[in-house]
Amino acid sequence: MPDLTPAQRSNFLPVTAWGYAWWRAHSLSLLSGEPFSLTREACLFQAICAPQAEQHWLDAGTSAGFYAGVLARAGCRVTAADLSTTMLRVAAQRERAPLIAWERVNIEQNGWPDGSFDGVKVGATLNETAHPDVFLHQLERVLKPGGHLWLMFVPATGGLGQRGLSRLGGLFFPDPSWVERHLPRCTLVHAFRVGRVQFMALVRS
Repeated sequence: MPDLTPAQRSNFLPVTAWGYAWWRAHSLSLLSGEPFSLTREACLFQAICAPQAEQHWLDAGTSAGFYAGVLARAGCRVTAADLSTTMLRVAAQRERAPLIAWERVNIEQNGWPDGSFDGVKVGATLNETAHPDVFLHQLERVLKPGGHLWLMFVPATGGLGQRGLSRLGGLFFPDPSWVERHLPRCTLVHAFRVGRVQFMALVRS
């Protein structure tokens, strides 16, 4: 698939897919500098976005399938999308709920109709994608009016480390205000930062 960042291409490697679940379980503690378990993350998401049974959610960049599992256990139908078939295979083995449909999709070039989903979740994919402005536009487009958009990403700090990761891995570190500007039809309802991790919850107008 053309026009992918090195970070995205690394997700096609089996070692990345098999190791990602471990990284996902520890990443927020490492990035925030405080104990931050997956249980705490799931509780924050559920308290703010309140996913409801029978809603249809998009897990954009599902990776190891953590949020797909959280949503399925809440009774939601989930389209768990990722570029990497290797990631999808590993995630499907970890989360076997029949409510989850695993799809290999480039979100920037998806063919879903407008307003396809009651809610959309995206994590570090925003940092990795080749065209973050197009990526956000597509997330907003496929979200129904009144639907929640849950974002989690590493924001810009201006440090040497981020500049190096941008050059070598093609990573993008947005400022939260940049994200808001590229979601003009969404209203910010919650934003908070824990260490080097930014959370944002928006509602489609």
